[in-house]
Amino acid sequence: MISWRLIVPAVLVAAAIAACVTYFVTPSAPVEAVQRLSPTSPDINGPDTGTQTIIDQRSRVEEEAKAVFERAAAAILRQAPDLQASAGVSEPPTAEHIPLPKRRPLPRP
Repeated sequence: MISWRLIVPAVLVAAAIAACVTYFVTPSAPVEAVQRLSPTSPDINGPDTGTQTIIDQRSRVEEEAKAVFERAAAAILRQAPDLQASAGVSEPPTAEHIPLPKRRPLPRP
């Protein structure tokens, strides 16, 4: 009887080979980058005011987000001196000697 140790890798190898053969044999369909416009579509060279309002709305939203960010940054910077004072910057982080770890002996065979 064939064991599972042989069946599982054989199935995986067969699936990988089948995927590679399928990938290289099937022709890839060319993708057309330019879509054809229908004859009833509006003139794309004419003035378009719809996109300008969208850009204006985005810039206004970005300006509001920028103002909110700057206010938050200013609030954080106002608290920075207080945070440094409470951290004890004038003291060294450790005043005592910290010993290094000792080397382990080599394992014997």
